[in-house]
Amino acid sequence: MINLLLRSSTLSLLIFFFACGTKTQEKRLNVILILTDDQGFGDLRIHGNDSINTPTLDQLGTESARFDRFYVSPLCAPTRASILTGRYHLRTGTVSVSNGLETMAAAEYTLAELFKDNDYQTGIFGKWHNGQHYPNHPLAQGFDEFTGFLAGHWSNYFDTHVEKNGKIYKAEGFLPDVLTDEAMAFMEKNKAQPFFTYLAYNTPHSPHQVPAEYFDVYKKMGLSDELAAIHGMVSNIDANIGRLLAKVKELGLEENTLIIFLTDNGPNGQRFNGNMKGIKGSVNEGGVRVPSFWKLPGKIIPGLKEIPGAHIDILPTLVDLLELNFEENLPIDGISLAPTLRGEQQQVSRPIFSHVAFLDKALNSRPGAIRKDSLLLTLLPTGIELYDLKNDPGQQKDLSSVLPDQTLSLTNEYQAWWQEVTKGIEMNRPIPISNQSPQILLAGYEATFSGEIRFFEGHGWAQDWLTNWKNTADSISWELNVLDPGRYEVFLEYTANNDQVGSDLLLRIGNSEIPFTITQAFEGQLIPSPDRVPRKEAPEKTWKTIPIGILDLKKGEDKLVLTSKKIASGGIGDIFSIRLIPTKQN
Repeated sequence: MINLLLRSSTLSLLIFFFACGTKTQEKRLNVILILTDDQGFGDLRIHGNDSINTPTLDQLGTESARFDRFYVSPLCAPTRASILTGRYHLRTGTVSVSNGLETMAAAEYTLAELFKDNDYQTGIFGKWHNGQHYPNHPLAQGFDEFTGFLAGHWSNYFDTHVEKNGKIYKAEGFLPDVLTDEAMAFMEKNKAQPFFTYLAYNTPHSPHQVPAEYFDVYKKMGLSDELAAIHGMVSNIDANIGRLLAKVKELGLEENTLIIFLTDNGPNGQRFNGNMKGIKGSVNEGGVRVPSFWKLPGKIIPGLKEIPGAHIDILPTLVDLLELNFEENLPIDGISLAPTLRGEQQQVSRPIFSHVAFLDKALNSRPGAIRKDSLLLTLLPTGIELYDLKNDPGQQKDLSSVLPDQTLSLTNEYQAWWQEVTKGIEMNRPIPISNQSPQILLAGYEATFSGEIRFFEGHGWAQDWLTNWKNTADSISWELNVLDPGRYEVFLEYTANNDQVGSDLLLRIGNSEIPFTITQAFEGQLIPSPDRVPRKEAPEKTWKTIPIGILDLKKGEDKLVLTSKKIASGGIGDIFSIRLIPTKQN
């Protein structure tokens, strides 16, 4: 009798533990977040664009909960910061897209850190754009693996050099294909445990590069080179997402994997965009309304969702939908859309704010916008406009003079929000120096300079370099914030022809300095870029790297200055970067 009772108790316990284990496993769903770069709402056939072929995304859209109105920021880095944190980008320190203003504060709690704290494996593949240096690097922000690039764009999409877990390597092939391969390998490696895969494609952002098999289809339709390239890049994305979804099915994870697809802002040019006003960089509908698909068989109810959502809602929705452990140490701006995704009734009346800042160090409250219910108020440098999106989705009729009370109320609400989210923002962004990084890139495009020195391309965007240094009165400098004091080996990346050899330079910071002479000619080569239309970005180029000495860096903020005592007859040449590597003494 006792043995029978013991066997019965043991069986009960096994059933209990099995049930608990099954329930726990059900909660630990995999998540794949797919984000494309500069793909507009209208760059999908499912959204009415008959000239583009997107069969995979169209099918995903029909199988997903699809938000009719889903809002992001007008530019890419701000959108990414809000997706990662559930907070308006200005709270996170991310203001714009370059000059350090793209950097998200290291103290922010990211989606990757959330998933890590819930025992997930985390990987990002593609574009980061929220800080190039430790502790703002993705590997310091919760990701176990990273393959891609840190800046706002990349100069070459074929056989280019990207970073993989802290090391630079040459990625053979078309970059979106490579990123998809890396994401699939990550999922296969972690198929037995929950994973979070953040696949952040670099396309259809310029430069306009795409394999012929995708470009030629659209040229035969009579499209311009630019539109054929953009549509081709989107079709390539579509094909890669098809490969990714097939891999999920092959791994037997289809029923246990949440797929999220969205884009980071409006289209990067004038093209079909659902008859909306504005493109990338605009706070109008066309600049911030994007696709948003959520698929999870058996748990998310497919269909068009009328409730407006936003990038700030992704983190709280995932916490709710996946029942993740989460402690809100910083204020979350978003709401959970999980009830809507589960097919429940959800009534929401809340403002959704937008703001765009370019590279002006003086932060201004405009352009900005507030969306509340069916009303959209835009605050532009030229004035304030009010639209009823329900009856006027194309923003044809400004109602600000007709509805003065609503205009004033929404203006005041926006200004109150602005004052709150911009508290404590520091626009000066010294480069953090941490010995946690295997090397620190002090890029030319992150420097300030004087005299006739200029950027090669002109804008000083990612991968641009400094040229035309011909005067000893000129200099180049980098503002640093040394987090980890100590000794750092220093390397120079440069090119110089025979007439530029022999220049004497001095690199100094505080009481530490390195005099050195450029003694070797290296002219470098512009790497062929198969652009379909003339590019705006700097090209990819080969550089010579030479060691120049060791600097002793003291803790705190200081300026690293590069000057010249003697300049060769042809000038100093081109400067791409100074690189710092922590010594073993650190």
